Amino acid sequence: MPMFNVNAHRIDPYKNFRFRVTWDGRVVAALSKMSAIKKTTEAIEWRVAADAGIVRKMPGRTKFEPVTFESGLTHDRQFLEWANQVNNPQGEAANSLVNYRKSVRVEVLNMQGAPVMAFNLMRAWASEFQALPEMDANANAVAIQTLKVEYENFVLDEAVTEPAET
Repeated sequence: MPMFNVNAHRIDPYKNFRFRVTWDGRVVAALSKMSAIKKTTEAIEWRVAADAGIVRKMPGRTKFEPVTFESGLTHDRQFLEWANQVNNPQGEAANSLVNYRKSVRVEVLNMQGAPVMAFNLMRAWASEFQALPEMDANANAVAIQTLKVEYENFVLDEAVTEPAET
């Protein structure tokens, strides 16, 4: 069975450096890195007293690991605005209980920039925000801000299919 149905000539998997993240209908600016989308289901061990010491296992709770986004420091305020919706420095009255959860879309792009796969992170919210990295006058690096996002589920968008490549 070929690994790619539309592009049977393709033998290489997709690269990890072509991706796009959106929320609120906007692409996240200067996004340079994100951690893995991952879920883990705990194993519940149990045994029946009459069994000869055999431990059985069944699935338990499923946890979704947080995703961390890293972005080069720009004047785009998406990270700051989302973090402030969860815990606003102006006090509880300024918190947005309506808008602090978002649907986050992560698209994997081919080398031509076309989406080849997309995942939606459901009921996501910002749990940690780093406005500035450690600054170092002797460094030769880009200033990176980070946003850690918790979510309750992820789904593959079945509407995004393998595009024909030339």
